[in-house]
Amino acid sequence: MKARVLLVTSEAVPLAKTGGLADVITALTAALRKQGVDAGILMPGYPSAMDTAKSLRSVGTLHDLPGGPGSLLSGVIPDMDVPVILLDTERFRARTANPYVDQYGGELSDNAISFAALAHTATRICAGQTVLPAPHVVQANDWHAGLIPALLRTNNIQGVGAVMTIHNLAFQGNFPIDLAPSLGLPPYMLSPDCAEYWGQLSFLKAGIRYADRISTVSHTYAQEILTPRFGHGFEGLLNQRKNDLTAIPNGIDVDVWDPRNDQMIVQRFSSVDLKGKRACKHELKRLFNLLPINPFAPVLALGSRITHQKMADVALAALPTILERHPYLQLAVLGCGEPDYQRGFQQLVERYPGRVGVHIGYDETRAHVLHAGADMLLHGSRFEPYGLTPIYAMRYGTIPIASCVGGLNDTIVDAGSVEHPVPGANGVLFDGEQPQDMVDAVNRTFQIFTRPQEWQKLQVNAMCADFGWTASAQQYIDMYRHIATPDTRDLFLAVPDAQQHEQRRAKGQDKASKAA
Repeated sequence: MKARVLLVTSEAVPLAKTGGLADVITALTAALRKQGVDAGILMPGYPSAMDTAKSLRSVGTLHDLPGGPGSLLSGVIPDMDVPVILLDTERFRARTANPYVDQYGGELSDNAISFAALAHTATRICAGQTVLPAPHVVQANDWHAGLIPALLRTNNIQGVGAVMTIHNLAFQGNFPIDLAPSLGLPPYMLSPDCAEYWGQLSFLKAGIRYADRISTVSHTYAQEILTPRFGHGFEGLLNQRKNDLTAIPNGIDVDVWDPRNDQMIVQRFSSVDLKGKRACKHELKRLFNLLPINPFAPVLALGSRITHQKMADVALAALPTILERHPYLQLAVLGCGEPDYQRGFQQLVERYPGRVGVHIGYDETRAHVLHAGADMLLHGSRFEPYGLTPIYAMRYGTIPIASCVGGLNDTIVDAGSVEHPVPGANGVLFDGEQPQDMVDAVNRTFQIFTRPQEWQKLQVNAMCADFGWTASAQQYIDMYRHIATPDTRDLFLAVPDAQQHEQRRAKGQDKASKAA
């Protein structure tokens, strides 16, 4: 029997994606399976998920979920050995665009009851009340799954360890407390010691309060969220539980994000042969309607959610200065978010025609073209749990210019000054949230760009860094082992460890036979 883990999430690529969470869930699940864990995903049955998943089959109906009945469908993620269970409800089926907000950026009114249904479904699976095998560990990812640890406790479900993984503490799932009865929560959970948060019901607080272990996605962020600046009001509770808080860095799918075999870019390249990057830059300009001003002039990319967290306001204030100071610079923007900021970037296109290109929305092909073709990536952030986008960029030799916070601190080594370059550097970091802080960082990056030898060192360092999932997946397995029941802990032995043990044993036997 294998160890079983159920990862519960609101999104996973390629079924549904609004940000890095979707990439993390699919890649982590695949990495766990490679290490011998029977890991699978439970997520909402949005239309996009239902259309994309393969080999879907009905595995039952749950009639008394919050908001109405739901059907369970079992399938696989295309081209991957990753099982997925979709919860098909009337509410999830209606989410044809962004799964959380309406066209005006406001939260969908049925978020609480929809994601409570997801949590109740996970709880039923854990209790063995479906035809699906109960997991040994359930991992709740962000607020959307935050009620799961609380529901396990409420329903006295034994034998299943619960992890609450914080991918972004700013999103907490706070709702009117009078919704609690319709969400299936008992009165005793509505106290400040449980799930009540400033007069509201907090899904994330419920998860943090009742999980056996809490994890987050970078070492720096794990320390930051214990402070008032980054704790978003949860620093007190997190400090109470800091002995149960584990930092496990995210990784990326190094096969998907690999310029040597990426089928989404026009020409492949590598750290030892960067010539193909020039053709990718030409394709980037074509796709973003940038004029072919100068093939050697730098292209600056900005690819992220267009939000206050991601310093969209700071970028909009800084970019005119940057574009005026560097008249050959071109800018490509890919993302979506707050309407006012989106309009601000579209106005830059009107102000700098042919020099600025903007695509509002998310498109996987454009994302690969962006990272492969740009020279630099601008990634400001007021807080950053991990920061996948700069890592994608680095894989393609695109140098990140990023805020010195959270996981960015752990993955980007600042280049220092042009006069005193830092050995092993792979990017540029800046402190502060003022436009001038961003302008200064871009100017410093341009100074390095004018020195081809130093620039290529940065590119090679960035492209050769190891951001794969193998080590982090093993850390997750170690955490699962600690919270599994005593009779299932031994199941959490990774396949590579077992293989190495078998190889050592075989070598020992071979030596013994030769000696004989």
